[in-house]
Amino acid sequence: MTTAVLDTPVAVRRTAMDLLARREHGRVELTRKLRQRGAPPEMIEAALDRLTEEGLLSEARYLESFVSYRARSGYGPMRIREELSQRGLQRADIELALRESDINWQEQLKETWQRKFSGQLPVDARERARQGRFLAYRGFSMEMINRLFSGRGMDD
Repeated sequence: MTTAVLDTPVAVRRTAMDLLARREHGRVELTRKLRQRGAPPEMIEAALDRLTEEGLLSEARYLESFVSYRARSGYGPMRIREELSQRGLQRADIELALRESDINWQEQLKETWQRKFSGQLPVDARERARQGRFLAYRGFSMEMINRLFSGRGMDD
């Protein structure tokens, strides 16, 4: 793959659009990728401002897409929140995206648990801890995990 020289506004815009054509990106992520490809910071800002004005670069769409993708991959709200924070997104925007996602996190937890543990409730403290650690690592709260293990609240 040959690397295009990003020394003109047109080249920077084209590269940004190529990246956006593959999947949604956040502004911070797109800036980083363009910088890695050698684009000057002032050209990046101008190109991204224009793409935002034209509706081609949307932080809200990126958040919606990311939350949905990670949830389908078996990750919970705590892990998704952390990943988005590390990508430089605003806390308020992240919270809004999680609230508006209409994902039933308890149901998501149950599906992730069933995939990993074949729906076998833990029989002893050691197994309970093992399953709990896995689910907590995936980003589900201990409250949700305990509700799953006790069989309470699966319908709410």
